[in-house]
Amino acid sequence: MTIDRRQFTALAGASGLAALLAPGAAFAQTKQFFRIGTGGTAGTYYPIGGLIANAISTATLDASAVATNGSVANVNGIVGGSMESGFSQSDVASWAHSGTGVYQGRPKVEILRAIANLYPESLHVVVKKGLNIRSIADLKGKRISIDEPGSGSIINAKAILAGYGIRDGEYRAENLKPGPSAEKLKDGGLDAFFMTTGWPTAALTELATTTGIELLPIEGEPAKKIMAEFKFFAEDMIPDNAYKDVKGVKTLAVGAQWVTSTRMSADVVYEVTKALWSDKTRALLDAGHAKGKAIRRETALQGLGIPLHDGAARFYREAGLLR
Repeated sequence: MTIDRRQFTALAGASGLAALLAPGAAFAQTKQFFRIGTGGTAGTYYPIGGLIANAISTATLDASAVATNGSVANVNGIVGGSMESGFSQSDVASWAHSGTGVYQGRPKVEILRAIANLYPESLHVVVKKGLNIRSIADLKGKRISIDEPGSGSIINAKAILAGYGIRDGEYRAENLKPGPSAEKLKDGGLDAFFMTTGWPTAALTELATTTGIELLPIEGEPAKKIMAEFKFFAEDMIPDNAYKDVKGVKTLAVGAQWVTSTRMSADVVYEVTKALWSDKTRALLDAGHAKGKAIRRETALQGLGIPLHDGAARFYREAGLLR
C-alpha cells in the first residue's frame, strides 16, 4: 500500500507510543499519534476514515487513516500495536472480544473497546449485467470473489452462500479486494463478488457507470434463516439508483463500528470521541461522503457487542446518552 506523509509520520513516531499510552499520560503535553485502520481504498471505510482523521486532528492529536484488509486485520493491528484504533464490523468485534465465531479456539481479545457505532454496512452481492444471474442460488459453480482473508466481507460472504445452500468448494472462489474484484468482473474474469460496505462505494459507482452491474437480493426464507443463525445481521435496503441505473434490492446489514483498546488512555479516547461528535466533524461528514450523513450521535451506542472505552463512556455520560 502507498503510505502518505501523515501515515509515515505516524509510523515513524510509533517507538514513542509506549510512553504516551502509559496510565496517566497527559494528553495535552505531547503530540499523540492516532492511527485509524480502515479498509481497501475502493471501499467506504477508507474515505470515511480520512474524513474523521482530518476532522479530529489538532495541535496535540495527529490522526491518520491507514488502508488495511478490513475488520479482522484492524482488530489484529490493534492487538499487535501497529495501530491505535480501527473500523470493524459489529460481528467481527463481538467475535474477537468473546472468542467465538471466527475467533473460536483463539485467545479472547478482551482489551477491545468501542468508541462509537458509525453506520450500517450493507451486504452487496454484485454481478455483471447481462449474465442472467437472478438469485444467489444461481451462483453455484460460478467464479466469485469473496474478499481477502482478514476482511469482514469474507465471513459474511460464506454465511450468505451457505444460507442459500452453496458450500465451500461448490463455487470457484477468489480472494480479491473490492477494487481488483471490480476490475476482474469488468474484464470477464469474474461472475460476481461480495462487499460488505456502506453505499455508495467508489468501486461500484465506477463499475456501474462503465460496465453495468446488477445487485442480487438477500430476502425471504433464506434471509430469515441467516438472521436466525447470525443475530448480528439486520434487514436492510440498497435503494434504486444508489448506483447509476441499478435497481435497488432488499439485503442484510451489519454495523460499522470504531474500536480501540484498553491500552489507550481515557483522556485520549475522551478527546477523540468528543471531536468525533463536534460541529466541525459533522460538517465534514455531511459534505464529504454519502454515508457520512448516517453517522449520528443518537445512534452511537446502537448494536455495540463489546464494552465502551472508559474515555468514550465519559463523553457519552456528559452528553446525556449514557447513565
